[in-house]
Amino acid sequence: MLKNDLLIRALKGEIVSRPPVWMMRQAGRYLPDFMKLKNKYDFFTRCQTPELATEITLMPIKQLGPDAAILFSDILVVLQAMNVNVEMKDGIGPWISKPITNKRDLSNIIVPNIQEKLGYVLEAIKMTQKELNNSVPLIGFAGSPWTLLCYAVQGQGTKTFDKAKAFCFECPDLAHEFLQKITDTTILYLKEKVAAGVNVIQLFDSWGGLLSPEDYDEFSWHYLQQIISELKKFIPVIVFGKGCWFALNKMSKSGASALGIDWTCSAQNSRYLSGGNITLQGNFDPSRLLSPISEIKKQVTNMINEFGKDRYIVNLGHGILPNIPVSHAKAFIDTVKQYEDNR
Repeated sequence: MLKNDLLIRALKGEIVSRPPVWMMRQAGRYLPDFMKLKNKYDFFTRCQTPELATEITLMPIKQLGPDAAILFSDILVVLQAMNVNVEMKDGIGPWISKPITNKRDLSNIIVPNIQEKLGYVLEAIKMTQKELNNSVPLIGFAGSPWTLLCYAVQGQGTKTFDKAKAFCFECPDLAHEFLQKITDTTILYLKEKVAAGVNVIQLFDSWGGLLSPEDYDEFSWHYLQQIISELKKFIPVIVFGKGCWFALNKMSKSGASALGIDWTCSAQNSRYLSGGNITLQGNFDPSRLLSPISEIKKQVTNMINEFGKDRYIVNLGHGILPNIPVSHAKAFIDTVKQYEDNR
């Protein structure tokens, strides 16, 4: 039994005294202890070593006290398991030396044995849950098939993912074959995460907002819906599509328990577009954590008042930035924990 089940109750739409709070990328580079490990071990070593992943996952829990932990990992480990050679290069980010560009490349892509290829993630979940000792829920996650295709085809992060879009529009059959393989792998992966002990799943569609609504339906949502339909039987699912305000109505009918909102969509608009009956998560601009603490407290309180304390999870509108002072991140969390609806 969870000692702090606020997140689970919010996902069920129950009345709560205050909304739960956590931050995307809360186990990240803004924490000095994280940087010490970053200087000692490369990125994927940290992901692939359960003891390190556990230690990093617990850092914000001990230092900031959010209402949930999210496992330290990366969406790209799924591609690695599928035979895509993914590296993380300093100053560049994800780097794929041999992008997927044709049928021959695609023939080398496998739907892997999850225990064999991603067992280190499952071990990290078990280890983390043991350390958490039912204090807060543990969130497991995966990237959307579209977002993973973007990296696998483009070869690195960009603002436009023009090569990935060209691949989909010029070779739609190959694109759909690849997307289905990623979807099948992701479903198997997340089911194993549930079996290993996570309490909630979040799906990140980081690059969904680059597509038109019609193309989003075809190349992203079609596959996300498959994942939600399979996972919702076992566990609450949060879907976060950055820039995907146009899909909120469709998402609200998907069987997901909550929808992530970025900072470009207001509380009023997101409630309206999602139909008003589903839990929403977000949407503080991560850069706003650079404001003075007094301003952070004021804006967070206003945000909660705008969304309403129920059917709401306080979070950022995307991941926390590396240059945010820890005291500012803590002020964000503490403001939510001290929230009282005095209106």
